[in-house]
Amino acid sequence: MTAPLLLQPHDKDLGGGFNVRRLLPSAKRRSVGPFVFFDHFGPATETPGKAHDVRPHPHIGLATVTYLFEGAMMHRDSLGSVQEIRPGAINWMTAGRGIVHSERKPEALLDATYVNHGLQLWAALPQAHEEAEPSFVHTEAADIPALDVQGVPVRVLVGEAFGVRSPVATLSQTLYLDLALPAGTRFELPALAPELAIYPIDGDLTLDGEPVAQHTMAMLPEGAGGVLAAERAVRLVVIGGEPLDGPRFITWNFVSSRRERILEAGAEWAAQRLGQVPGETEFIPLPGHPFQVQA
Repeated sequence: MTAPLLLQPHDKDLGGGFNVRRLLPSAKRRSVGPFVFFDHFGPATETPGKAHDVRPHPHIGLATVTYLFEGAMMHRDSLGSVQEIRPGAINWMTAGRGIVHSERKPEALLDATYVNHGLQLWAALPQAHEEAEPSFVHTEAADIPALDVQGVPVRVLVGEAFGVRSPVATLSQTLYLDLALPAGTRFELPALAPELAIYPIDGDLTLDGEPVAQHTMAMLPEGAGGVLAAERAVRLVVIGGEPLDGPRFITWNFVSSRRERILEAGAEWAAQRLGQVPGETEFIPLPGHPFQVQA
């Protein structure tokens, strides 16, 4: 049996013990289904006077997918959306032709001590929808389908699996599951999509008998499922979907099938024409290369 392709995280400490692990894009694998970006942040303890806020910044050609295990963050965008993100909810922001958003500590938690822990993924939009109207949709945790499969609690965050469908709307086949694998359990993961990968959040497991360490992404063979097992309880996510309809360029916060579109978006952001977030006075400036201009 062929060993699975394993993707190791690129770790970055943003300061104060706030660690981010990036799994996609990788030199070994650029995408899994529509997902072209996979960040795992925390667990990190937030304390009064400390905040890992993300100032307003732009996106095009993608959808951001934010999911928390613990903590809270406040989403604001150039559409006027204001949404506190809490654990278990799915927050799907379609950038399309362009959107600007910020992520900050909620005001009610400025003097609190709490843990932030979660995932942010980017899904590249199909070429026919890369310039779609931007939108933001929040789906409450209570509205995410949850069921027991082979003795394993499963939440169907995005897509369809095990006879249930998430209410989160997508523009291509997309799969995103949250599984809580009990100790000593053997779980048969079906071939739910042409491309699939697993990512253990808080422990080690095996995929078809091959070890997959915590914080390592494992690709399943194309069009195949696999058997998951763990000696100790472990939480993991499954991501996947149909392959992208062509290669994508990823530069800074922009994703597009056309490199010239990314350069156009850079010029738009430098001129502050991609929109502003109401109530925000800060923004992240455009980086230099390859844009060769500073905002």
